[in-house]
Amino acid sequence: MRKLINNPKHVVREMLEGLSDLNPNLAIFSNENIVFQANLITQKNEVAVISGGGGGHEPAHAGYVGTGMLHAAVSGDVFTSPSTDSILATIRASTGAKGALLIVMNYTGDRLNFGLAAELARAEGFLVEIVVVGDDVALRDVVAKERSRGIAGTILVSKVAGALAASGADLASVTAAAQYAAANVATMGVALGSCTIPGVGKPSFELPAGQIELGLGIHGEKGCQRINQTSADELCAIMLDKIITELKLSAQDSVAVLINGLGATPPMELAIVVRGTLANLRQRGIKVERAFSGNFMTSLEMPGCSISLLRLNPQLLSALDYPVQTAAWVNAGKIAAQRLIYQAPILLTPENIPNDLPLNPNLKQIGLKIASALEQAETRLTELDSAAGDGDLGLSMCRGASAIRELPDAAWSNEVNMLNSIGEALRKAIAGSSGPFYATGLFRAARYLTTQESVNALSLAEAFVIAVNAVSELGGAKLNDRTMYDALYPAASTFKQALLAGETPARAWHLAVNAAENGAQLTAQMLPKLGRASYLGERALGIPDAGAAAVVVWLKAILI
Repeated sequence: MRKLINNPKHVVREMLEGLSDLNPNLAIFSNENIVFQANLITQKNEVAVISGGGGGHEPAHAGYVGTGMLHAAVSGDVFTSPSTDSILATIRASTGAKGALLIVMNYTGDRLNFGLAAELARAEGFLVEIVVVGDDVALRDVVAKERSRGIAGTILVSKVAGALAASGADLASVTAAAQYAAANVATMGVALGSCTIPGVGKPSFELPAGQIELGLGIHGEKGCQRINQTSADELCAIMLDKIITELKLSAQDSVAVLINGLGATPPMELAIVVRGTLANLRQRGIKVERAFSGNFMTSLEMPGCSISLLRLNPQLLSALDYPVQTAAWVNAGKIAAQRLIYQAPILLTPENIPNDLPLNPNLKQIGLKIASALEQAETRLTELDSAAGDGDLGLSMCRGASAIRELPDAAWSNEVNMLNSIGEALRKAIAGSSGPFYATGLFRAARYLTTQESVNALSLAEAFVIAVNAVSELGGAKLNDRTMYDALYPAASTFKQALLAGETPARAWHLAVNAAENGAQLTAQMLPKLGRASYLGERALGIPDAGAAAVVVWLKAILI
Protein backbone atom coordinates (compact mmCIF):
# COMPACT_ATOMS: atom_id res chain seq x y z
CA MET A 1 0.00 0.00 0.00
CA ARG A 2 1.54 3.27 -1.15
CA LYS A 3 -0.16 6.22 0.53
CA LEU A 4 0.99 9.57 1.89
CA ILE A 5 -0.27 8.97 5.41
CA ASN A 6 1.07 8.57 8.92
CA ASN A 7 -1.18 6.31 10.97
CA PRO A 8 -4.19 4.78 9.15
CA LYS A 9 -6.27 5.39 12.28
CA HIS A 10 -5.68 9.13 12.11
CA VAL A 11 -6.07 9.88 8.41
CA VAL A 12 -9.43 11.66 8.71
CA ARG A 13 -8.35 13.82 11.63
CA GLU A 14 -5.06 14.81 10.03
CA MET A 15 -6.80 15.55 6.74
CA LEU A 16 -9.20 17.94 8.51
CA GLU A 17 -6.31 19.64 10.31
CA GLY A 18 -4.56 20.20 7.00
CA LEU A 19 -7.75 21.58 5.49
CA SER A 20 -8.15 24.06 8.36
CA ASP A 21 -4.50 25.10 7.98
CA LEU A 22 -5.22 26.16 4.41
CA ASN A 23 -8.44 28.01 5.12
CA PRO A 24 -8.59 30.92 7.60
CA ASN A 25 -12.40 30.88 7.61
CA LEU A 26 -12.63 27.36 9.00
CA ALA A 27 -12.27 25.95 12.48
CA ILE A 28 -12.32 22.43 13.90
CA PHE A 29 -13.21 20.94 17.23
CA SER A 30 -10.37 19.78 19.43
CA ASN A 31 -11.78 16.29 20.02
CA GLU A 32 -14.35 15.79 17.27
CA ASN A 33 -13.93 15.52 13.50
CA ILE A 34 -16.15 18.52 12.87
CA VAL A 35 -15.36 21.47 10.60
CA PHE A 36 -17.45 24.63 10.81
CA GLN A 37 -17.43 28.26 9.78
CA ALA A 38 -15.13 30.06 12.19
CA ASN A 39 -17.66 32.81 12.94
CA LEU A 40 -20.39 30.38 14.02
CA ILE A 41 -19.22 30.52 17.60
CA THR A 42 -20.49 34.11 17.81
CA GLN A 43 -22.88 34.36 14.84
CA LYS A 44 -25.82 32.01 14.39
CA ASN A 45 -28.17 34.23 12.42
CA GLU A 46 -28.92 31.83 9.52
CA VAL A 47 -30.50 28.45 9.13
CA ALA A 48 -27.56 26.12 9.77
CA VAL A 49 -26.99 23.79 6.81
CA ILE A 50 -25.14 20.70 8.03
CA SER A 51 -23.95 17.62 6.18
CA GLY A 52 -21.37 14.92 6.58
CA GLY A 53 -20.57 11.26 6.28
CA GLY A 54 -17.59 8.96 6.20
CA GLY A 55 -14.11 10.12 5.32
CA GLY A 56 -12.53 9.10 2.03
CA HIS A 57 -14.89 11.20 -0.14
CA GLU A 58 -12.91 14.41 -0.07
CA PRO A 59 -13.46 17.22 -0.69
CA ALA A 60 -16.91 16.19 0.55
CA HIS A 61 -18.12 17.30 2.96
CA ALA A 62 -15.73 19.50 4.89
CA GLY A 63 -14.53 21.18 1.71
CA TYR A 64 -17.95 22.77 1.26
CA VAL A 65 -18.05 24.48 4.63
CA GLY A 66 -18.04 28.23 4.19
CA THR A 67 -20.10 31.30 3.42
CA GLY A 68 -22.97 30.49 1.07
CA MET A 69 -22.82 26.71 1.43
CA LEU A 70 -22.44 24.46 4.51
CA HIS A 71 -22.22 25.88 7.99
CA ALA A 72 -20.67 22.72 9.36
CA ALA A 73 -19.67 19.21 8.31
CA VAL A 74 -19.03 16.15 10.45
CA SER A 75 -16.78 13.28 9.36
CA GLY A 76 -16.66 9.66 10.40
CA ASP A 77 -13.81 7.26 9.82
CA VAL A 78 -13.09 6.20 6.23
CA PHE A 79 -16.37 5.04 4.64
CA THR A 80 -18.03 5.04 8.08
CA SER A 81 -20.90 7.20 9.28
CA PRO A 82 -20.09 9.75 11.99
CA SER A 83 -21.44 8.94 15.44
CA THR A 84 -24.70 10.26 16.83
CA ASP A 85 -22.81 12.22 19.50
CA SER A 86 -20.57 13.90 16.91
CA ILE A 87 -23.58 14.92 14.84
CA LEU A 88 -25.36 16.19 17.94
CA ALA A 89 -22.29 18.24 18.85
CA THR A 90 -22.35 19.73 15.35
CA ILE A 91 -26.01 20.72 15.69
CA ARG A 92 -25.42 22.26 19.11
CA ALA A 93 -22.41 24.26 17.95
CA SER A 94 -23.88 25.65 14.74
CA THR A 95 -27.62 26.07 15.28
CA GLY A 96 -29.32 29.26 16.35
CA ALA A 97 -32.92 30.43 16.54
CA LYS A 98 -33.61 29.73 12.85
CA GLY A 99 -32.88 26.03 13.24
CA ALA A 100 -30.84 23.58 11.20
CA LEU A 101 -31.22 21.50 8.06
CA LEU A 102 -29.35 18.18 7.91
CA ILE A 103 -28.50 16.98 4.40
CA VAL A 104 -28.00 13.23 4.65
CA MET A 105 -26.94 10.70 2.05
CA ASN A 106 -29.22 7.67 1.86
CA TYR A 107 -27.17 5.04 3.66
CA THR A 108 -28.43 3.13 6.68
CA GLY A 109 -25.68 4.29 9.05
CA ASP A 110 -26.01 7.93 8.02
CA ARG A 111 -29.81 7.86 8.24
CA LEU A 112 -29.77 6.23 11.65
CA ASN A 113 -27.14 8.43 13.27
CA PHE A 114 -28.28 11.71 11.74
CA GLY A 115 -31.90 10.78 12.48
CA LEU A 116 -31.23 9.97 16.12
CA ALA A 117 -29.08 13.09 16.56
CA ALA A 118 -31.94 15.16 15.14
CA GLU A 119 -34.36 13.52 17.55
CA LEU A 120 -32.09 14.28 20.52
CA ALA A 121 -31.59 17.86 19.34
CA ARG A 122 -35.34 18.39 19.01
CA ALA A 123 -35.76 17.14 22.56
CA GLU A 124 -33.33 19.88 23.61
CA GLY A 125 -35.44 22.52 21.86
CA PHE A 126 -33.59 22.87 18.54
CA LEU A 127 -35.53 23.21 15.29
CA VAL A 128 -34.14 20.51 13.02
CA GLU A 129 -35.23 19.20 9.61
CA ILE A 130 -33.70 16.44 7.49
CA VAL A 131 -33.44 16.02 3.74
CA VAL A 132 -32.26 12.61 2.56
CA VAL A 133 -30.57 12.46 -0.84
CA GLY A 134 -30.77 9.27 -2.92
CA ASP A 135 -29.65 10.38 -6.37
CA ASP A 136 -28.06 7.15 -7.60
CA VAL A 137 -30.04 5.64 -10.51
CA ALA A 138 -27.79 2.64 -11.10
CA LEU A 139 -29.83 0.29 -8.90
CA ARG A 140 -33.23 1.42 -10.10
CA ASP A 141 -34.07 -2.09 -11.33
CA VAL A 142 -32.89 -3.62 -8.04
CA VAL A 143 -34.16 -1.35 -5.26
CA ALA A 144 -37.05 1.07 -4.87
CA LYS A 145 -36.42 4.77 -5.50
CA GLU A 146 -36.58 5.61 -1.80
CA ARG A 147 -33.65 3.26 -1.17
CA SER A 148 -31.32 4.71 -3.79
CA ARG A 149 -27.86 5.62 -2.55
CA GLY A 150 -26.79 9.20 -2.08
CA ILE A 151 -23.76 10.13 -4.18
CA ALA A 152 -22.35 13.20 -5.94
CA GLY A 153 -25.71 14.90 -6.54
CA THR A 154 -25.72 15.56 -2.79
CA ILE A 155 -23.23 18.37 -3.38
CA LEU A 156 -25.72 20.23 -5.59
CA VAL A 157 -28.38 19.87 -2.92
CA SER A 158 -25.96 21.35 -0.36
CA LYS A 159 -25.19 24.22 -2.71
CA VAL A 160 -28.89 25.05 -3.11
CA ALA A 161 -29.65 24.83 0.60
CA GLY A 162 -26.60 26.89 1.55
CA ALA A 163 -27.53 29.66 -0.85
CA LEU A 164 -31.09 29.88 0.47
CA ALA A 165 -29.84 29.96 4.05
CA ALA A 166 -27.27 32.67 3.28
CA SER A 167 -29.95 34.79 1.63
CA GLY A 168 -31.91 34.85 4.90
CA ALA A 169 -34.64 32.28 4.14
CA ASP A 170 -36.37 30.51 7.00
CA LEU A 171 -36.07 26.81 7.79
CA ALA A 172 -39.22 25.82 5.91
CA SER A 173 -38.04 27.58 2.74
CA VAL A 174 -34.51 26.17 2.91
CA THR A 175 -35.90 22.67 3.49
CA ALA A 176 -38.39 22.98 0.63
CA ALA A 177 -35.68 24.08 -1.81
CA ALA A 178 -33.37 21.26 -0.72
CA GLN A 179 -36.19 18.72 -1.01
CA TYR A 180 -36.98 19.92 -4.51
CA ALA A 181 -33.31 19.68 -5.51
CA ALA A 182 -33.02 16.20 -3.98
CA ALA A 183 -36.10 15.05 -5.89
CA ASN A 184 -34.78 16.48 -9.17
CA VAL A 185 -31.16 15.33 -9.22
CA ALA A 186 -29.95 12.01 -10.58
CA THR A 187 -26.47 10.50 -10.81
CA MET A 188 -24.72 7.50 -12.32
CA GLY A 189 -21.07 6.52 -12.16
CA VAL A 190 -18.48 4.25 -13.72
CA ALA A 191 -15.27 2.84 -12.20
CA LEU A 192 -12.15 1.86 -14.12
CA GLY A 193 -10.60 0.26 -11.05
CA SER A 194 -10.87 -0.04 -7.29
CA CYS A 195 -9.51 1.86 -4.32
CA THR A 196 -7.52 0.82 -1.25
CA ILE A 197 -8.80 1.71 2.20
CA PRO A 198 -6.04 2.85 4.61
CA GLY A 199 -5.47 0.08 7.10
CA VAL A 200 -6.82 -2.64 4.78
CA GLY A 201 -3.89 -2.49 2.44
CA LYS A 202 -5.38 -4.17 -0.62
CA PRO A 203 -7.79 -3.13 -3.39
CA SER A 204 -11.48 -3.51 -2.63
CA PHE A 205 -11.98 -5.53 -5.84
CA GLU A 206 -10.09 -6.69 -8.92
CA LEU A 207 -11.05 -5.93 -12.50
CA PRO A 208 -10.00 -8.12 -15.44
CA ALA A 209 -8.22 -6.34 -18.25
CA GLY A 210 -10.55 -4.54 -20.60
CA GLN A 211 -13.53 -4.42 -18.21
CA ILE A 212 -15.07 -1.69 -16.09
CA GLU A 213 -17.70 -1.43 -13.36
CA LEU A 214 -20.88 0.43 -14.28
CA GLY A 215 -23.17 1.91 -11.64
CA LEU A 216 -20.89 1.98 -8.60
CA GLY A 217 -21.40 3.67 -5.25
CA ILE A 218 -18.77 5.70 -3.40
CA HIS A 219 -17.52 3.20 -0.82
CA GLY A 220 -15.13 1.21 -2.95
CA GLU A 221 -17.77 -1.34 -3.82
CA LYS A 222 -18.36 -2.99 -7.16
CA GLY A 223 -20.90 -1.58 -9.57
CA CYS A 224 -24.22 -3.11 -10.55
CA GLN A 225 -22.86 -4.36 -13.88
CA ARG A 226 -19.46 -5.29 -15.33
CA ILE A 227 -19.07 -4.38 -18.98
CA ASN A 228 -16.34 -4.23 -21.58
CA GLN A 229 -14.50 -0.94 -21.70
CA THR A 230 -15.76 1.37 -24.39
CA SER A 231 -15.26 4.97 -25.48
CA ALA A 232 -15.90 7.95 -23.24
CA ASP A 233 -18.72 9.13 -25.49
CA GLU A 234 -20.43 5.74 -25.36
CA LEU A 235 -20.16 5.65 -21.57
CA CYS A 236 -21.66 9.13 -21.39
CA ALA A 237 -24.56 7.96 -23.53
CA ILE A 238 -25.15 4.87 -21.34
CA MET A 239 -25.16 6.89 -18.12
CA LEU A 240 -27.22 9.74 -19.53
CA ASP A 241 -29.90 7.36 -20.82
CA LYS A 242 -30.45 6.15 -17.24
CA ILE A 243 -30.36 9.65 -15.74
CA ILE A 244 -32.67 11.24 -18.30
CA THR A 245 -35.17 8.39 -17.97
CA GLU A 246 -35.17 8.80 -14.19
CA LEU A 247 -35.77 12.56 -14.34
CA LYS A 248 -38.18 12.29 -17.30
CA LEU A 249 -36.27 15.05 -19.09
CA SER A 250 -37.32 16.20 -22.53
CA ALA A 251 -36.31 18.81 -25.05
CA GLN A 252 -36.24 22.38 -23.72
CA ASP A 253 -35.82 21.25 -20.09
CA SER A 254 -33.04 23.13 -18.29
CA VAL A 255 -30.37 21.34 -16.26
CA ALA A 256 -27.12 21.81 -14.41
CA VAL A 257 -24.38 19.23 -15.02
CA LEU A 258 -21.88 17.96 -12.47
CA ILE A 259 -19.02 15.84 -13.80
CA ASN A 260 -17.39 14.30 -10.75
CA GLY A 261 -14.03 12.53 -10.58
CA LEU A 262 -13.77 9.61 -8.16
CA GLY A 263 -10.25 10.43 -7.02
CA ALA A 264 -7.78 9.19 -9.61
CA THR A 265 -9.20 10.53 -12.84
CA PRO A 266 -7.06 13.27 -14.40
CA PRO A 267 -8.60 16.58 -15.50
CA MET A 268 -7.90 15.62 -19.12
CA GLU A 269 -10.28 12.67 -18.93
CA LEU A 270 -12.91 14.61 -16.99
CA ALA A 271 -12.84 17.30 -19.67
CA ILE A 272 -13.44 14.63 -22.31
CA VAL A 273 -16.45 13.42 -20.31
CA VAL A 274 -17.68 17.01 -20.09
CA ARG A 275 -17.37 17.28 -23.85
CA GLY A 276 -19.30 14.05 -24.42
CA THR A 277 -21.99 14.90 -21.89
CA LEU A 278 -22.67 18.37 -23.25
CA ALA A 279 -22.75 17.14 -26.84
CA ASN A 280 -25.21 14.38 -25.93
CA LEU A 281 -27.54 16.72 -24.06
CA ARG A 282 -27.49 19.33 -26.81
CA GLN A 283 -28.35 16.68 -29.34
CA ARG A 284 -31.40 15.83 -27.25
CA GLY A 285 -32.42 19.50 -27.05
CA ILE A 286 -31.86 19.70 -23.29
CA LYS A 287 -30.59 23.11 -22.15
CA VAL A 288 -27.42 23.06 -20.06
CA GLU A 289 -27.49 26.24 -17.98
CA ARG A 290 -24.50 25.45 -15.79
CA ALA A 291 -21.75 22.81 -15.83
CA PHE A 292 -19.14 21.93 -13.23
CA SER A 293 -16.22 19.52 -13.47
CA GLY A 294 -13.73 18.26 -10.91
CA ASN A 295 -13.40 16.09 -7.83
CA PHE A 296 -16.50 16.84 -5.76
CA MET A 297 -17.18 13.51 -4.04
CA THR A 298 -14.49 10.87 -4.39
CA SER A 299 -13.89 7.28 -3.36
CA LEU A 300 -10.28 7.65 -2.20
CA GLU A 301 -8.10 7.02 -5.28
CA MET A 302 -10.65 5.20 -7.43
CA PRO A 303 -10.36 5.89 -11.18
CA GLY A 304 -13.65 6.77 -12.79
CA CYS A 305 -16.34 9.41 -12.73
CA SER A 306 -20.00 10.11 -12.27
CA ILE A 307 -22.47 12.33 -14.08
CA SER A 308 -25.17 14.24 -12.24
CA LEU A 309 -28.03 16.22 -13.76
CA LEU A 310 -30.14 18.66 -11.77
CA ARG A 311 -33.44 19.82 -13.26
CA LEU A 312 -33.46 23.59 -12.85
CA ASN A 313 -36.05 26.19 -12.04
CA PRO A 314 -35.30 29.91 -11.54
CA GLN A 315 -34.79 29.48 -7.79
CA LEU A 316 -32.27 26.66 -8.19
CA LEU A 317 -30.38 28.45 -10.93
CA SER A 318 -30.08 31.51 -8.72
CA ALA A 319 -28.91 29.32 -5.83
CA LEU A 320 -26.17 27.72 -7.96
CA ASP A 321 -24.93 31.20 -8.87
CA TYR A 322 -24.91 32.43 -5.29
CA PRO A 323 -21.34 33.39 -4.30
CA VAL A 324 -19.57 31.10 -1.87
CA GLN A 325 -16.30 31.08 0.00
CA THR A 326 -15.31 27.46 0.55
CA ALA A 327 -12.24 25.32 0.10
CA ALA A 328 -13.65 23.12 -2.62
CA TRP A 329 -16.28 25.02 -4.55
CA VAL A 330 -14.09 28.15 -4.72
CA ASN A 331 -10.50 28.06 -3.46
CA ALA A 332 -8.89 31.47 -3.25
CA GLY A 333 -5.53 30.01 -2.19
CA LYS A 334 -5.40 31.84 1.16
CA ILE A 335 -3.73 30.10 4.09
CA ALA A 336 -4.37 30.53 7.77
CA ALA A 337 -1.74 32.31 9.84
CA GLN A 338 -2.32 29.64 12.41
CA ARG A 339 -4.72 26.76 12.87
CA LEU A 340 -8.00 27.78 14.51
CA ILE A 341 -9.03 25.28 17.16
CA TYR A 342 -11.90 25.65 19.57
CA GLN A 343 -12.80 23.45 22.49
CA ALA A 344 -15.79 21.29 21.70
CA PRO A 345 -18.75 21.56 24.07
CA ILE A 346 -18.90 18.73 26.57
CA LEU A 347 -21.54 16.25 25.46
CA LEU A 348 -23.46 15.65 28.63
CA THR A 349 -26.97 14.24 28.69
CA PRO A 350 -29.21 16.78 30.47
CA GLU A 351 -30.19 15.56 33.91
CA ASN A 352 -33.89 16.22 33.82
CA ILE A 353 -34.84 13.61 36.38
CA PRO A 354 -34.53 14.69 40.03
CA ASN A 355 -32.95 12.06 42.25
CA ASP A 356 -35.63 12.37 44.89
CA LEU A 357 -38.56 11.21 42.74
CA PRO A 358 -40.36 8.24 44.29
CA LEU A 359 -39.76 4.81 42.78
CA ASN A 360 -42.66 3.14 40.98
CA PRO A 361 -41.91 -0.53 41.72
CA ASN A 362 -44.27 -1.77 39.02
CA LEU A 363 -42.40 0.12 36.30
CA LYS A 364 -39.03 -1.09 37.58
CA GLN A 365 -40.33 -4.66 37.63
CA ILE A 366 -41.31 -4.32 33.97
CA GLY A 367 -37.82 -3.07 33.11
CA LEU A 368 -36.12 -5.90 34.98
CA LYS A 369 -38.37 -8.50 33.35
CA ILE A 370 -37.43 -7.12 29.93
CA ALA A 371 -33.74 -7.27 30.83
CA SER A 372 -34.01 -10.88 32.04
CA ALA A 373 -35.92 -11.99 28.95
CA LEU A 374 -33.36 -10.45 26.59
CA GLU A 375 -30.49 -12.08 28.47
CA GLN A 376 -32.16 -15.49 28.34
CA ALA A 377 -32.78 -15.11 24.60
CA GLU A 378 -29.15 -14.26 23.76
CA THR A 379 -28.25 -17.63 22.25
CA ARG A 380 -31.36 -17.85 20.06
CA LEU A 381 -31.05 -14.25 18.84
CA THR A 382 -27.38 -14.81 18.04
CA GLU A 383 -28.22 -17.93 16.04
CA LEU A 384 -30.95 -16.16 14.06
CA ASP A 385 -28.76 -13.13 13.38
CA SER A 386 -25.79 -15.30 12.36
CA ALA A 387 -27.94 -17.06 9.78
CA ALA A 388 -28.97 -13.88 7.96
CA GLY A 389 -26.95 -11.01 9.49
CA ASP A 390 -23.69 -10.32 11.28
CA GLY A 391 -24.48 -12.36 14.40
CA ASP A 392 -24.18 -9.59 16.98
CA LEU A 393 -27.84 -9.05 17.92
CA GLY A 394 -27.84 -11.39 20.93
CA LEU A 395 -24.82 -9.65 22.43
CA SER A 396 -26.26 -6.22 21.63
CA MET A 397 -29.53 -7.04 23.38
CA CYS A 398 -27.57 -8.26 26.42
CA ARG A 399 -25.69 -4.96 26.51
CA GLY A 400 -29.04 -3.20 26.40
CA ALA A 401 -30.33 -5.40 29.24
CA SER A 402 -27.33 -4.51 31.40
CA ALA A 403 -27.87 -0.81 30.73
CA ILE A 404 -31.52 -1.14 31.80
CA ARG A 405 -30.50 -2.85 35.05
CA GLU A 406 -28.10 -0.01 35.86
CA LEU A 407 -30.73 2.73 35.64
CA PRO A 408 -31.30 4.61 38.93
CA ASP A 409 -34.58 4.33 40.80
CA ALA A 410 -35.54 7.83 39.67
CA ALA A 411 -35.75 6.50 36.09
CA TRP A 412 -38.70 4.36 37.18
CA SER A 413 -40.70 7.20 38.77
CA ASN A 414 -43.21 7.52 35.90
CA GLU A 415 -43.79 6.36 32.34
CA VAL A 416 -42.19 9.40 30.68
CA ASN A 417 -38.99 9.14 32.71
CA MET A 418 -38.89 5.40 32.12
CA LEU A 419 -39.16 5.73 28.32
CA ASN A 420 -36.59 8.54 28.14
CA SER A 421 -34.17 6.73 30.45
CA ILE A 422 -34.39 3.41 28.62
CA GLY A 423 -34.01 5.21 25.27
CA GLU A 424 -30.88 7.00 26.47
CA ALA A 425 -29.47 3.77 27.93
CA LEU A 426 -30.08 1.77 24.75
CA ARG A 427 -28.65 4.37 22.38
CA LYS A 428 -25.38 4.31 24.31
CA ALA A 429 -25.24 0.57 24.99
CA ILE A 430 -26.34 -0.99 21.71
CA ALA A 431 -24.14 -0.72 18.64
CA GLY A 432 -25.50 -1.12 15.13
CA SER A 433 -28.98 -0.23 14.02
CA SER A 434 -31.04 -1.53 16.96
CA GLY A 435 -29.87 1.18 19.38
CA PRO A 436 -30.92 4.17 17.25
CA PHE A 437 -34.20 2.48 16.29
CA TYR A 438 -35.27 1.75 19.84
CA ALA A 439 -34.00 5.06 21.20
CA THR A 440 -35.81 7.13 18.59
CA GLY A 441 -39.08 5.25 19.15
CA LEU A 442 -38.85 5.59 22.94
CA PHE A 443 -37.99 9.29 22.79
CA ARG A 444 -40.88 9.98 20.43
CA ALA A 445 -43.30 8.04 22.66
CA ALA A 446 -42.13 9.90 25.78
CA ARG A 447 -42.57 13.24 24.07
CA TYR A 448 -46.14 12.35 23.16
CA LEU A 449 -46.99 11.35 26.73
CA THR A 450 -45.81 14.74 28.00
CA THR A 451 -48.64 16.31 25.99
CA GLN A 452 -51.32 14.19 27.68
CA GLU A 453 -53.21 15.18 30.82
CA SER A 454 -52.93 11.63 32.14
CA VAL A 455 -51.29 8.34 31.24
CA ASN A 456 -53.74 5.50 30.69
CA ALA A 457 -54.02 2.44 28.51
CA LEU A 458 -55.24 4.39 25.46
CA SER A 459 -52.54 7.06 25.71
CA LEU A 460 -49.91 4.33 26.09
CA ALA A 461 -51.34 2.57 23.04
CA GLU A 462 -51.12 5.77 21.02
CA ALA A 463 -47.55 6.30 22.27
CA PHE A 464 -46.74 2.76 21.10
CA VAL A 465 -48.09 3.51 17.63
CA ILE A 466 -46.12 6.76 17.50
CA ALA A 467 -42.93 4.95 18.53
CA VAL A 468 -43.38 2.32 15.82
CA ASN A 469 -44.03 5.00 13.20
CA ALA A 470 -40.80 6.72 14.28
CA VAL A 471 -38.85 3.50 13.74
CA SER A 472 -40.30 3.18 10.24
CA GLU A 473 -39.57 6.83 9.49
CA LEU A 474 -35.97 6.54 10.64
CA GLY A 475 -35.08 3.32 8.86
CA GLY A 476 -37.48 3.41 5.92
CA ALA A 477 -38.89 -0.03 6.75
CA LYS A 478 -42.36 -1.05 5.58
CA LEU A 479 -44.46 -4.14 6.20
CA ASN A 480 -43.05 -7.25 4.53
CA ASP A 481 -39.53 -5.80 4.34
CA ARG A 482 -38.46 -8.51 6.84
CA THR A 483 -37.44 -6.27 9.72
CA MET A 484 -38.37 -5.63 13.35
CA TYR A 485 -41.18 -3.47 11.96
CA ASP A 486 -43.02 -6.63 10.87
CA ALA A 487 -43.45 -7.50 14.55
CA LEU A 488 -43.78 -3.99 15.94
CA TYR A 489 -46.51 -2.71 13.64
CA PRO A 490 -49.05 -5.52 14.18
CA ALA A 491 -48.41 -5.39 17.94
CA ALA A 492 -49.01 -1.65 18.23
CA SER A 493 -52.01 -1.55 15.92
CA THR A 494 -53.61 -4.61 17.55
CA PHE A 495 -53.16 -3.22 21.06
CA LYS A 496 -54.81 0.08 20.16
CA GLN A 497 -57.67 -1.47 18.18
CA ALA A 498 -58.39 -4.01 20.91
CA LEU A 499 -58.67 -1.26 23.52
CA LEU A 500 -60.97 0.75 21.28
CA ALA A 501 -63.11 -2.38 20.84
CA GLY A 502 -63.59 -2.58 24.62
CA GLU A 503 -61.04 -5.23 25.56
CA THR A 504 -59.29 -4.98 28.92
CA PRO A 505 -55.65 -3.79 28.84
CA ALA A 506 -54.48 -7.28 29.81
CA ARG A 507 -56.46 -8.97 27.04
CA ALA A 508 -55.45 -6.30 24.52
CA TRP A 509 -51.77 -6.82 25.33
CA HIS A 510 -52.12 -10.62 24.94
CA LEU A 511 -53.61 -10.04 21.50
CA ALA A 512 -50.77 -7.62 20.67
CA VAL A 513 -48.14 -10.20 21.63
CA ASN A 514 -49.86 -12.83 19.52
CA ALA A 515 -49.90 -10.43 16.57
CA ALA A 516 -46.18 -9.74 17.00
CA GLU A 517 -45.41 -13.47 17.17
CA ASN A 518 -47.34 -14.07 13.98
CA GLY A 519 -45.60 -11.15 12.28
CA ALA A 520 -42.17 -12.42 13.33
CA GLN A 521 -42.93 -15.93 12.08
CA LEU A 522 -44.09 -14.58 8.72
CA THR A 523 -40.69 -12.91 8.18
CA ALA A 524 -39.27 -16.38 7.50
CA GLN A 525 -41.26 -16.34 4.25
CA MET A 526 -40.13 -12.83 3.21
CA LEU A 527 -37.25 -11.83 0.99
CA PRO A 528 -35.11 -9.34 2.93
CA LYS A 529 -35.12 -5.83 1.48
CA LEU A 530 -33.01 -3.91 4.02
CA GLY A 531 -29.73 -4.39 5.88
CA ARG A 532 -27.13 -7.12 5.46
CA ALA A 533 -29.80 -9.81 5.11
CA SER A 534 -30.82 -8.25 1.77
CA TYR A 535 -27.52 -9.46 0.31
CA LEU A 536 -28.58 -13.10 0.88
CA GLY A 537 -31.76 -12.95 -1.18
CA GLU A 538 -33.55 -16.31 -1.23
CA ARG A 539 -30.93 -17.87 1.05
CA ALA A 540 -32.53 -16.00 3.95
CA LEU A 541 -35.88 -17.76 3.45
CA GLY A 542 -36.95 -20.14 6.19
CA ILE A 543 -35.26 -18.14 8.94
CA PRO A 544 -37.25 -15.56 10.95
CA ASP A 545 -35.79 -12.09 11.17
CA ALA A 546 -33.72 -11.74 14.34
CA GLY A 547 -34.85 -8.17 15.03
CA ALA A 548 -38.50 -9.18 14.81
CA ALA A 549 -37.81 -12.14 17.13
CA ALA A 550 -36.21 -9.78 19.66
CA VAL A 551 -39.35 -7.62 19.64
CA VAL A 552 -41.42 -10.67 20.58
CA VAL A 553 -39.03 -11.45 23.45
CA TRP A 554 -39.49 -8.13 25.24
CA LEU A 555 -43.19 -7.83 24.42
CA LYS A 556 -43.79 -11.21 26.08
CA ALA A 557 -41.80 -10.11 29.10
CA ILE A 558 -44.31 -7.40 29.97
CA LEU A 559 -47.49 -9.44 29.60
CA ILE A 560 -49.96 -7.72 31.87
